[in-house]
Amino acid sequence: MKELFNLWNRILGSTYDAVNTNSNADQRKKFKEKDAEANATKPSTQYKSAIIVAILGLVGVLIGTFINVANPYDFLFRWKLIFERGGEIYELWREPPVELYLKVYLWNVTNREEYLNGIDDKLKLAEVGPYVYRELISHENVTFNENGTLTAAPKHPLIWVPELSEGRKEDDMLILPNIALLSIADVVSDSSYFTRLGLNIVIRQTESYPLVEMTAKEFMFGYSSKLLSLGNRFLSNWIYFEKLGLIDRMYDFDGDYETVYDGQKFGYKNIGLIEKYKGSTKIPQWDSPCGDITGASDGTKFQGYITPNDSLLFFRKSMCRAKKLIRVNETIANGLKAFVYNFDPDADDNGIEQESNKCFCRKNTKCKPKGLLDVRDCYYGFPIALSYPHFLDADKHLSANVTGMNPDPSKHKTYFIIQPESGLPIELAVRYQINMDLGSIKTIANCERFENMVLPLLWTEIRMDKLPEFLGVRFRLYLNILPLIEKSMMFGSFVGGVLLFLLALYKFVKIKKGRAQGFTDPWIEDALVYNIDRKLSSYIPDKRAVSAKEMEVYRESLMPLNA
Repeated sequence: MKELFNLWNRILGSTYDAVNTNSNADQRKKFKEKDAEANATKPSTQYKSAIIVAILGLVGVLIGTFINVANPYDFLFRWKLIFERGGEIYELWREPPVELYLKVYLWNVTNREEYLNGIDDKLKLAEVGPYVYRELISHENVTFNENGTLTAAPKHPLIWVPELSEGRKEDDMLILPNIALLSIADVVSDSSYFTRLGLNIVIRQTESYPLVEMTAKEFMFGYSSKLLSLGNRFLSNWIYFEKLGLIDRMYDFDGDYETVYDGQKFGYKNIGLIEKYKGSTKIPQWDSPCGDITGASDGTKFQGYITPNDSLLFFRKSMCRAKKLIRVNETIANGLKAFVYNFDPDADDNGIEQESNKCFCRKNTKCKPKGLLDVRDCYYGFPIALSYPHFLDADKHLSANVTGMNPDPSKHKTYFIIQPESGLPIELAVRYQINMDLGSIKTIANCERFENMVLPLLWTEIRMDKLPEFLGVRFRLYLNILPLIEKSMMFGSFVGGVLLFLLALYKFVKIKKGRAQGFTDPWIEDALVYNIDRKLSSYIPDKRAVSAKEMEVYRESLMPLNA
C-alpha cells in the first residue's frame, strides 16, 4: 500500500512538491534580477550607439560640405597646369607628343605660253597636292624667369611624309611663278628710270622669266637663280639668302624666342600664353593694336578655364599677326567636351568696314580689299599677301585675273577644337594662302602681264586630327572621371551623413519613449520565457507547508473502506 502511495505521489508531486515550487520561484527571481540589470545598462549602451551614429553622420556631412566648398579636384588640376620643370603640362608644352602635319598645295600654271603671249586673258591655275610634312614642334633652351614667365626658342623642323602625300613627290615638275623676279620687279617699279633700266638689262642677260619650270621641293624650300645670286651679292642686307623658297622662309625661326606665362604669378588662365615675342609685346610690322601679341597662343596650349563668351588669340610668325578666334559651337572630341572656334570674320577687314583694323593698312598705300592682308614687311619686303585658300570669304575682285579658284568652307576654313578647362587643342586645321600682290610692274622686262595682279602661289594647312591615344586616355581621366568621382564622393558623403543623422535621431526617440513607459523591452528569448512563466504561475495556487496530521488524514482518505 505504501508503494502505491509513493507512485501516486510521484505522479502528482509537481503540484504539491514544495521543492518544485521553490525552484520556479527562484527562476522567476533570477530572471527579474537579470531583467532589471539589463534594463539598467541597456539605455547607456543604446545612447552610445546613437551618439556614434550621429558622429559618423556629422563626419559625412562635413566631408561633403568640404568637397563642395574647397573643390579639391579643381585645386589639384590647377596645380598640374602650372609650368615647372618636370611638370606634366609643362612637358606637353615643351615637346608636344602630337601628330602635327603641314600640308602644302601648289598652284601649277597650265597655260604659260598662251598667257605670256597674250592669247589667254586669265592665268589658268590647277591645285596640286598635298605635299605632306610632319612638323616636330618644340620649345628649346627654356629659361625660367623670376617674374612668372619663361623664355624659350620655338623650333618647327619638317620631315617629309610620302605615304600621306597621295602619290605626290617632291621632285614633281611644275610651272610656277618666279618669286625672285616678280618680287624684285615690284620693289624696283617705283625707282628711277635708270634703276629700272639697269634691272631690265640684268633680267634680259640672265634670261629671267616670270613663269618657270621647277620641282615642288625647289619652290617650297629654295631654288637658285642668276638674278637671286646677283641680289645676294650686291644687296646682301636685303637678300641675305642664296636660295628662295616659300616654306623655307615661312619656317625660318633662327634667332627667335618667345616669353610665355608659367602660372606662378599671373593666374591660371594665362598659362602657356605669349607675353612677348623676341622681347616685345608687339611685332614691329604693325602699330598697336594690330601688332599686339600679348595673350596669344602659338597653338600648343590655349587659355585655360575658357568661358563661352571668351575670345582667344592665335599667333603664328608666318601669319604676321595675332588673329582673334570666336566660339561657334560645342562638341565632343576624343571623348572630351570641347569648344569649336573659327577666325573672327571681322579680322579680315582692313579698315574699310572695321575702323579698328585700319592699322593693317600700310602707310602711304591704299588699303587692301577685304580678305587680303599685305605682309611684305614680314617677308623681306617681297610683295607677299595672305588670304584664305581659294580666296574664301574675300573680295571677288581678287580672283579676277586667274581661274581655278573654288572656295569651299569645309575644305578651306580654319577651325580649332579646344578643351575649355585645360586649354588643350584637341583638333585643329589652320589654313591660309600665300599670294603675290603685284603693283605697277609693266615697265619691268618680261613682267608686263602681271601688272596689278594678285597671284596665288600656294596654300597650306597645319593639321592635327586628334590627340594620341595615351594622351586622350589621360585627359579623359583628368577631365571626365576624376570630377565625377569627386561629385559622387560629395553627394555620397552628404546623403550618407544625413541618413545617419536621421538614424541617430530615431534611436534617441526610441530610448526616450522606452524610459517614459518605464519598461524597456527585454530580448525576445527572455521575454518569451518570462511571459510563459508569469502566465503559468497565475494558475498555480499558493503553496504552504503540510503538517503531519493533515498528511495522515490525506493518506487515510485514499485507502479503501474495507481494506
